[in-house]
Amino acid sequence: MDKAKAIILCRVSSREQEEHGYSLDAQEKLLQEYASKNGFEVVKTFKISESASGKQVRKLFNEILAFATTRKIPVVLCEKIDRLTRNLKDAATIDDWVKENQDRAVHFVKEGFVLNHQTKAHENLVWDMKVAIARFYTNNLSEEVKKGQKEKLAQGWMPMRAKLGYKSIGENRHKIHVLDPAVAPLIRQMFELYATGNYSIKSLMETMTKAGLRNEFGKKISKSRAHEMLSDSFYCGIITWRGKTYTGKHESIVSKELFDAVQYRLSGKFKNPQQRKHLPVFKGKIQCDECGGTIAWGIAKGHWYGYCNHHKRCSQKGCTRQEAVEEQIIPSLVSVAPKSKRVLEWLEKALKEHHKDEIAFNTARREELARNIRTADQRIEGAYRDKLDNKMPADLCAKIIEESSEAKREAIAALERLTDSRQAYYEAGYSIHELAMHAEAIYRNPNATTEDQRLLLSYAFSNLGMKAHKIRPEYTLAFQFMQTWMPIVNEIFKPTVSTEKIGAVDDFDDNHPSLRAWADAFQTYDWEAAFPDPLVAKRQINQLLAVA
Repeated sequence: MDKAKAIILCRVSSREQEEHGYSLDAQEKLLQEYASKNGFEVVKTFKISESASGKQVRKLFNEILAFATTRKIPVVLCEKIDRLTRNLKDAATIDDWVKENQDRAVHFVKEGFVLNHQTKAHENLVWDMKVAIARFYTNNLSEEVKKGQKEKLAQGWMPMRAKLGYKSIGENRHKIHVLDPAVAPLIRQMFELYATGNYSIKSLMETMTKAGLRNEFGKKISKSRAHEMLSDSFYCGIITWRGKTYTGKHESIVSKELFDAVQYRLSGKFKNPQQRKHLPVFKGKIQCDECGGTIAWGIAKGHWYGYCNHHKRCSQKGCTRQEAVEEQIIPSLVSVAPKSKRVLEWLEKALKEHHKDEIAFNTARREELARNIRTADQRIEGAYRDKLDNKMPADLCAKIIEESSEAKREAIAALERLTDSRQAYYEAGYSIHELAMHAEAIYRNPNATTEDQRLLLSYAFSNLGMKAHKIRPEYTLAFQFMQTWMPIVNEIFKPTVSTEKIGAVDDFDDNHPSLRAWADAFQTYDWEAAFPDPLVAKRQINQLLAVA
């Protein structure tokens, strides 16, 4: 007599079940023994692990029934009812599948229950009750998981596995995320490079792959995954969960300012260069002033030529050689640059004097921000207590917690900027003056790479327009400051034959009104807007200065 064919379904829904002996292998062993004892031939075993999502479970459930129907397998073996179904819809589907053929049956081994066409009314009642209980268990488990997630978010931790650049430490249910020292610096570099505007996502990931960045499985990171990472506020210390934001306690990989700069690049308001094997210096950096399209570049006889692609109706004709563009660009760099080292020396001295006066202000401001943070913490804690004690409506508590959390985030960000960044912004502002002074030498240096030249242009120009082969430069905020002040300051420091000439100085004149006005303007200028991340700016500028 031929054995009846059967399929086995094994399922675990949580890691704890595996740890307490309810593993997939344990279930399979039990069901194989049952099949052997009852004369079933096992054709295939299906396994659903705890990591499967609801959609994956539903897909596999449908595959099981389709497989059984197509192969004419009448028997399904399962450990318990809640291993097979936990909702009424699937239970009805199983019931219909069984009743379509009198040979079909589902055996729930541990419960000693068989669902087939001969199942009695009272047994069907038991079946319905156990499905309802399984459904209750699932719904209750979901509620408990959500409660746990909400509590973990309130504590400042992401309730999921560690993102790339982090690793999990701690015991089960009490895990936190810390920086992965091998990967975090590469993630930071990825943000820094993209913020320059000199990379498309494709070229960025080619660069980062060469630098050693890989995903969790040791493979290259795709463009879509890279875009997702660059858009993830988790990397700047903010957790976004189901449309709400929370202040994370994990250490951020990038600053909020750098993250915002990257979002601006991703928004499409700034045209990133498209991938190309040989990237010209001005690729993606010049727009046609007539039609607004990006100037395209092609190479002929060893020289790059720019031309309008006629994005819209446009009368611009002909090509402009790269060297012709450079001859117009470089004077724009030189015209706003300090002409003497004495300019930088005087600025450095003025900044040191100003720093002494700033310490007292910073101390008072730091104490004020610390009080704001403590007040926000007290409001959050009070709202939680009132919610638990039912002293305040849940929606009002949630509103207070959200508003206080936002106030705390703003105060922490302001405190971080006050603690380190203000001086860092001044230092970046000083460095940009030094960069401008050496800009022509850097650009023309034979050792300067295309990436060096493009980075230099990024710090100098926010946009370049072209019409009738003429270049119209628009300076960045940092270079706009120098455009205003350097002509005045350079005139003061210009060497003269006669020291009696009005406005000329051979030694530092701390009381010169124009110099004092320059120093005051420098100290009140919006360097935060000019440099989203001053530490990154300083590092990149120092790299360029090393080329000079």
